[in-house]
Amino acid sequence: MILPKVRDPRFTTIRRGGTLIDADHRHLALWAAACAEHVLGLFESARPGDPRPREAIEHARAWARGEVRMTQARAAGGHAMGAARDLRGAARHAAYAAGQAGAVAHVAAHELGAAAYAIKAARAAAPEGGSETVRRLECRWQRDQLPDAIRELVLDDQRLRNDICWSVFDC
Repeated sequence: MILPKVRDPRFTTIRRGGTLIDADHRHLALWAAACAEHVLGLFESARPGDPRPREAIEHARAWARGEVRMTQARAAGGHAMGAARDLRGAARHAAYAAGQAGAVAHVAAHELGAAAYAIKAARAAAPEGGSETVRRLECRWQRDQLPDAIRELVLDDQRLRNDICWSVFDC
């Protein structure tokens, strides 16, 4: 479980009683998609014929552009997670990252799930003895991708949820 028991109103849109504006919700989806895409090759090398994780990432971006509905992006995310179920290691985590990215359209707080699973994928693919170095590098790469508009929000979210996200955000 990577979502908090109590929802943070900063990740709930204004129209649903929170404080998240639509533009920042779109930024979160695009950042999550970038995090997932960064490790997507780890899934595609294991399952080159399975398009579901890539489609989830594409749907997250299409939702952010207003080209698909939330339900379509969320469904694509669910299909990507389905692609992960019978896998292990880096490929599984990469598919879950894509699934989480697709789900950001529905629940903005899934942004951290995409990032955390991407870090887990990179760490799982690291050469023996290099997993901690790779974890820190992936975490830093993700932070470098953060748009200014959501940077402090995401960094604070990482601090608050690091423990339930396998402590991958200590970088």
